[in-house]
Amino acid sequence: MTLARRLSHVTRDGAAKMVDISKKRPTGRLARAEATVRVGKEIGRLLARTGSVAKGNVLETARLAGIMAAKRTHEWIPLCHPIPIDHVDVEADLDGERVRIEAVVSCRAPTGVEMEAMTAVSAAALTVYDMCKSASKEITIESIRLLEKRGGKSGAWKRGASR
Repeated sequence: MTLARRLSHVTRDGAAKMVDISKKRPTGRLARAEATVRVGKEIGRLLARTGSVAKGNVLETARLAGIMAAKRTHEWIPLCHPIPIDHVDVEADLDGERVRIEAVVSCRAPTGVEMEAMTAVSAAALTVYDMCKSASKEITIESIRLLEKRGGKSGAWKRGASR
């Protein structure tokens, strides 16, 4: 089977397409994703001391940005379906000179919420960068990745777990 045939959002001739979910029944879905932002020692110390920069509370603002972004994923990613999200939880925690962001998104729908979880952590990571960029241009978004998904035809998947 060719890669193009395995990609659900690509036609046989390589054109982008939206997946038809009209015949799929709604099931409980959950996705968990994370992002890591390296802010450096100076900003890390500042955030540990005050939690804020000139623009305000960095971690709380990032958390809210992630929640808002998850709810609007279909507006950001061209082939995503609008999904009735039941819950979004975003946490942003400082660990030395890194901010670790984790999002959990759940719904009952005919398609999954992986992209919503990934969008949540992406927006939160970009918000950390935006709020801290006046103090340093060396901030790096190091990773954005799916950690886990549950529900749907393919069932459960967890990063690092063998099938």
